[in-house]
Amino acid sequence: MQCRWCLPRARLGWSWLQGARWDARGILHLFPAFAAGAKTSFFHRGLLPAGCASPLRSFVRYQGGLQESTAQPGSAHHGQMMLRNVASSDAIQKHRKSLLDWFSQQPNEERQFGPSFSLGEVHVDPVIRESSLEDILKPSPDPTVQNQLQVPSSRVIGLQNLFDVDACGRQVRTVVLYGTVGTGKSTLIKKMVVDWCHGRLPRFEVVVPFSCEDLSQSSGPISLRRLISKKHLHLREVVPHLGSANLSTLFILNGLERLNLDFLLASTELCCDPSEPVPPTTIVVNLLRNYLLPEASIIVTTRPSAVRRIPSKFVGRYAEICGFSDTHLQKLYFQLRLSQPGCNEGGAGENDNLVEMLSRNLERHNQIAAACFLPSYCWLVCTTLHFLHYARVVPPAQTLTGIYTSFLRLNFSGEVLDSTDPTQISMMKYVAKTVGKLAHEGVTSRQTCFSEEDLRRCLEGAMKTESELNLLSIFRSDAFRFFLSPCVQPGKEHTFVFTIPAMQEYLAALYVVLGEKKTLGQRVGREVSELISKVSEDVAVVLSIVSKVLPLRVLPLLFNLLKMFPRYFQRLGSKDRDTIARTMATELFREEDYFNDDVLDQMDSSILGVEGPLRHPDDASDDEVFELFPIFMGGLLSRRNRAILEQLGCSIKNLAAFEIAKAMKKTVIRNGRKGLPPSELMDYLFFLHEFQNERFAAEAVRSLPALNLSSVKMTPLKCAVLASVLGTTGHKVEELNLALCHLDADSLRMLFPVLLRCKTLHLQLNSLGPDACQVIRDLLLHDKCAVSSLSLSDNPLMEQGAQHLAEAIAGNHSLRHLALLHTSLGDRGVELVARSLAQNQHLQELNVGYNAVTDEAALALVEVAKQHPTLDKVHLYFNEISEEGKRALQGLRTDRDGVKVLVFLTVGVDVSSYWRHILSVARTNLPVWDRDRVQQHLALLLQDLQSSQRQTRNPWKKAKLWRVDPEVKGMLGKIQQRAL
Repeated sequence: MQCRWCLPRARLGWSWLQGARWDARGILHLFPAFAAGAKTSFFHRGLLPAGCASPLRSFVRYQGGLQESTAQPGSAHHGQMMLRNVASSDAIQKHRKSLLDWFSQQPNEERQFGPSFSLGEVHVDPVIRESSLEDILKPSPDPTVQNQLQVPSSRVIGLQNLFDVDACGRQVRTVVLYGTVGTGKSTLIKKMVVDWCHGRLPRFEVVVPFSCEDLSQSSGPISLRRLISKKHLHLREVVPHLGSANLSTLFILNGLERLNLDFLLASTELCCDPSEPVPPTTIVVNLLRNYLLPEASIIVTTRPSAVRRIPSKFVGRYAEICGFSDTHLQKLYFQLRLSQPGCNEGGAGENDNLVEMLSRNLERHNQIAAACFLPSYCWLVCTTLHFLHYARVVPPAQTLTGIYTSFLRLNFSGEVLDSTDPTQISMMKYVAKTVGKLAHEGVTSRQTCFSEEDLRRCLEGAMKTESELNLLSIFRSDAFRFFLSPCVQPGKEHTFVFTIPAMQEYLAALYVVLGEKKTLGQRVGREVSELISKVSEDVAVVLSIVSKVLPLRVLPLLFNLLKMFPRYFQRLGSKDRDTIARTMATELFREEDYFNDDVLDQMDSSILGVEGPLRHPDDASDDEVFELFPIFMGGLLSRRNRAILEQLGCSIKNLAAFEIAKAMKKTVIRNGRKGLPPSELMDYLFFLHEFQNERFAAEAVRSLPALNLSSVKMTPLKCAVLASVLGTTGHKVEELNLALCHLDADSLRMLFPVLLRCKTLHLQLNSLGPDACQVIRDLLLHDKCAVSSLSLSDNPLMEQGAQHLAEAIAGNHSLRHLALLHTSLGDRGVELVARSLAQNQHLQELNVGYNAVTDEAALALVEVAKQHPTLDKVHLYFNEISEEGKRALQGLRTDRDGVKVLVFLTVGVDVSSYWRHILSVARTNLPVWDRDRVQQHLALLLQDLQSSQRQTRNPWKKAKLWRVDPEVKGMLGKIQQRAL
């Protein structure tokens, strides 16, 4: 009985062929049922009888008839069936699985920052433009954002159409896919391989990917078949059939710029035998010549500078990766990336808000759109946002400098600028020496826009040889747009800015820390020192031989004199590290940068934009503060970042980092004691966090008598930074001011270990509700709690919060002063607090002013206070106390009742000693208090003041009352005029 999969195609129902498509080579593509990937194929699910070919292989080839031949199978037919069995064999499926496991792996940088893309499920393909050799060779147009972001739609080609016939109807066998650094070549190849593994690339039965970087490491002779079997173990059975016309094969050569290819016959011999051992470069050349396996298809990825290494006669199609030149692709990328499951920590609403703000900034700020033209910068933007907004899922040791260093490793790891150049200088080392110099000059002169003359001076200033000019040419074609892009400000279209503003400060910091900023004497001294050191080694060998024959005592003396100069230069080198330390300290405490937003808020606004009216373009450069520059310098000296920079060819020795930190310590600690403004103090703490030197941070934190971070928006990241830096030492913090910092319960949980060690703690003017009171209760009941003064004023604690605070007051032993001013306690909340005082033996001052407290609750609290052993001061001003209640409270005397009650500006017919304090509290809190209610309370205080003036005849007391009177009237007048 014949298997139904082997029946002629005419017998198959229409339902089997819905969605099928025959291509130009007579191959039938079925989808989604069969072409959806190995996981859904009948072959994989074991639904085929043994020995039966896969349905996809049973009728995918059309040889000219509507039914399959029933003649006796000849040798050709037998070979064809054998190839079909090979193509659908376990070997191919194992090869698919092996490639899928390898190419689906994400680098650590992806796994480290929350959600990562699964290339098999979510991916945004960059724009691919069909090109020609003439386009590659002709001079590039004037650099403008329009040229960069606009690609003619008629020349856009899809990834699946790269091997379609060309304009002349010829079948394309070799495709050269090129693009500058960061446009997504490697990611696109990964996606292509993953698609084939899932069955979404049915044009090819076998895909054989090679890394040219890997091939460049071996020079010994090897055959193509042996090479494939060595790199792809599961293809051993298939290797003998590769190159057959009946088995479509695709070779992928990724990163061709890593290989030195020579297509001259005199240099590279012809080879058409896959079994002949030859150097790997010879295999690649003959594959591209279509001389070795001429039936195979080849796709090559390379940087633009290496495109011309392949003669055009061997190339069927040139295609340029243009990145996300369409802003809709950028928005789609951000939408997909920021809506991944791992980004839902802040809730869907917060994620949507981030995406919306980012989209609006892309629309109105073309500089961001120009930067995100490169998919790699889209990754950097998303990673930075994840770092800024989702600190709870980011590793505690992660730093902003680490993000940028890892970002450069993703794009430049192992990259040399020119594989044919004998110096083999790494791409990042070259960038640090040239672009880093431009970046540093810009930071020094507070400049972000650069003219062509500026570029020429920094990039071409020291060019003397043909080799140096060649390196510059390669850099301009391959990586220039990665770092610099055209400016979009009106009138500055022909100037350049750094693609991402923070990249200028990073490269400037790298330029300084690597010691590239040297005087002429230092440069010459280093060269002479290296020369003499080499000579001294050679002379040492000669002297050791001569001294055995001739016992000359003068020879060791000559040898020591020869080694003196290198030792002298080593001392000069340490002076260079002192210069680096002074540069870091000077930039960190630059006075003109004070009173700006802290650097984290600056970064956030640069990505998401600023809500409200935009600043005029002519004023844009007035606010350039470059506060990330010293922070990046500190971050680059951390051990982790130095290890990554070592992989990039930029070496910073342990001794250099130690000496820089040692030279910087005194200056940084001395300047940190001066009392920095809150935003600058946050930058200082962020610097210590980026520096990742616990001993240094501990000494710096101990030197700070108080930490005033009031009005700094304490995001989760800033809370994590504060906890990390203060966690380097266990000393008691005298005072920590976190007033008006947008704190909530989660923030307090992150800061819990820090708050335990604070003696005076200001938490007023935040968003602390009943849930936050639970954290404060746990804080005050902790056996290591050191808090003696706590201010929770102007927080919506409510009655529920008062219940938690009552438990804390009853069990706490450290608290002496507690401020609950304007916390919406009400009578019930104050009663709960009053009851807890009976179990407390240490509280000295309690402020429950402006809480809508009436006579009964106020008098009950005072009665408890009179019995308390230590409580001697209760604040009750701005409450709803009647005239009778006021008279009852005015009769209290400290010497008799043991408690002071602050309710009025007067005490009997005299001025209260706390009148300044009461008016100061009202003036300070007006922005958050109900103005009408404050106005009513001040009017009542004015009445009490005038009544006391009428009752007293003592001229001295009258004078003091008259002194207070204009203060109250002036405040009332300003409130009515909205001047306060």
